[in-house]
Amino acid sequence: MKWATLQIEEGVKKQKALALENLISTGSFPRAGIIQRDETPMEEQVAGRCRGCFSLADVMYFSKKGCEAVAEDEVTQRFSSEELLSWNLLSRTNANLHHTSWKLAAVWVTGILFRYCLLLPFRICLSVFSILLLVLATTVVGQFPNGRVKGWLSNQVQMVCATLGTRCLSGLVHFHNRENKPQKGGICVANHTSPLDVLVLASDGCYSLVGQVHGGLMGLIQKSCMQTSQHVLFERSEMKDRHLVRKRIREHIADKAKLPILIFPEGTCINNTSVMMFKKGSFEVGGTIHPVAIKYDPRFGDAFWNSTKHSIMTYAFNVLTSWAIVCNVWYLPPMVKEEEEDAVHFADRVKAVIAARAGMSVLPWDGGLKRKKIKESFKEEQQKKYCQIVIENGSVGNGNVC
Repeated sequence: MKWATLQIEEGVKKQKALALENLISTGSFPRAGIIQRDETPMEEQVAGRCRGCFSLADVMYFSKKGCEAVAEDEVTQRFSSEELLSWNLLSRTNANLHHTSWKLAAVWVTGILFRYCLLLPFRICLSVFSILLLVLATTVVGQFPNGRVKGWLSNQVQMVCATLGTRCLSGLVHFHNRENKPQKGGICVANHTSPLDVLVLASDGCYSLVGQVHGGLMGLIQKSCMQTSQHVLFERSEMKDRHLVRKRIREHIADKAKLPILIFPEGTCINNTSVMMFKKGSFEVGGTIHPVAIKYDPRFGDAFWNSTKHSIMTYAFNVLTSWAIVCNVWYLPPMVKEEEEDAVHFADRVKAVIAARAGMSVLPWDGGLKRKKIKESFKEEQQKKYCQIVIENGSVGNGNVC
């Protein structure tokens, strides 16, 4: 146990050091990595050596950046689970420490027996009960005529089932600034870590969801919810039609009696260490934007869903066998698009507010890079920057080479 205590104390010291560095930084959160990067812009490094002419030494700048990206880039690491500063007794993290302490091994084995033999069966039973309750209750409420009674009953059923769902995971959610909760006729946008985001937010309020029509268990839950409330669901082919999506969202928020729409503009799950590019579609339809920041505590369980590596059933099993799901939710003041502000800048402004409140870094990259290759336009942008430096004083035309 002495070794474990030392590891935890060392982790706390590192966290305090990072927090202190955050306070003295210029608004950007420091990145802990295996390499130390030089964040000097290309214009200063390349143009500073030999301004206005081509230099063979410029090749080393691009080679260096390429090696840094291969060793540790700032994008792909956001699609894998967050690294912990101290061990949380959930899994083995270092094979070299296999024989460190038999006492620590005994604690680990005891934890496995507790999680798999006690917590897991109880959580599975409660999950099945929650799903059955949702299906039966929504079927009954769906028979009521449209009106206030049906709306009230529908909201109560969804919130009760969502609360039971969080209890299935021993969830502990801290909600802050409830006076800023999303209102009807608005759009709620939040950073996206896992499907649990919907469950967490639905336990404190009711929302209309925007998403793709699913089959299987997810499809059953969707059909049940559609019987009592109005959601904006699309077929796979319709999701590609952005104009149709925006039209349906605009029609929904135009009715101030309808529930606020819940949207995750990142479009994919990120590991809760940063906020990546927000798609501009949600910010082009107008209306009031209600930002929400969600931050999970990875020490008790990993809430991140790596959909490229784990299926939904594998992810559910991992979550059900964790210690607990602990997170903080901040409701931020509503925001509207300013005059002469386009959708892209508005999305960036909302993203920055969410990241600052949750203590996460801001990245300009598209979360779609999880499954796609980088766009050629990004490469061309770097090439244009370098060309601008080289031809600045007409050096190309003069044949200057340094």
